[in-house]
Amino acid sequence: MRRPLKSAREPLRGLLLGLCLVVPAYAAGQAVPPTPGPTAWWITPLVLFVVTLGIGILAVMSGVGGGVLFVPIVSGFFPIHLDFVRGAGLFVALCGALAAGPGLLRANLASLRLALPIGLIASLCAIAGAMMGLALPTSVLQICLGATILGICLVMLLARKSEVPVVPRADWLSTALGIYGLYREPSSGKIVNWKIHRAPLGLCLFVVIGILAGMFGLGAGWANVPALNLVMGAPLKISVGTSKFLLSITDTSAAWVYLNNGCVIPLIVVPSVVGVMFGSLVGVRILKVAKPAFVRWAVIGVLAFAALRAISKGLGY
Repeated sequence: MRRPLKSAREPLRGLLLGLCLVVPAYAAGQAVPPTPGPTAWWITPLVLFVVTLGIGILAVMSGVGGGVLFVPIVSGFFPIHLDFVRGAGLFVALCGALAAGPGLLRANLASLRLALPIGLIASLCAIAGAMMGLALPTSVLQICLGATILGICLVMLLARKSEVPVVPRADWLSTALGIYGLYREPSSGKIVNWKIHRAPLGLCLFVVIGILAGMFGLGAGWANVPALNLVMGAPLKISVGTSKFLLSITDTSAAWVYLNNGCVIPLIVVPSVVGVMFGSLVGVRILKVAKPAFVRWAVIGVLAFAALRAISKGLGY
């Protein structure tokens, strides 16, 4: 008589055990909301292409390099680590320089005699700057990047340009290096014979420029042109052309450091480069009807806002 009673209790015991396991699991599932699925992989590159398209347009119309706009804007408003943004920023600046370099050399608007000693110093310092940037904490880099971008805004506000600076005589260093030349000015048809002075001071400035370019992944055109034109006395067109050629030397040196450390991701670099290149083509057409002064002030405002954003991210706000 006891055996059937025991066998009748076993299904009841199994039912109670099942309820004890299922009810808490169901309650836990109801308490924790379901996590959203992963974002489609193509959304970030697509948005990055659209943003860099606008960056390319603004870069041409304001006369600044794409890298100067790319790094603070993308690092401030995209969920991408600063190391990857800096690596992509160097390639953005590098592609524009490589595209313009051969034409500038053929037109005699970029001087190899001027670019090579400066490029040697700036590229070595860019490598050191890239190593320093990868070694520093991200929060410190964000604060330093914001401060540097604010300094660039100040340079853009205060810097004046001189078409052909007056150079009474060449200094001893530029004479020893043979830094001089001539080019034909298309607007007047005259042959301009140029030389430089204050070469030691200019080379010291390019030590700082190279470190900043490598550390933050910025194209250094914003600093190259004032240093060549206002400090060393090179004509404005020679300064602009040589600056573009210098970028291909300096940025290549720093880019290898980021590439060797795995900080160059094609999914970020490719849409950025393509967007800036297409934006540059559009910017050239818009430049014919736009007001450069308004665009320049707009770029300064965007850079200042991005700089404050970088500082706030570095401080943890």
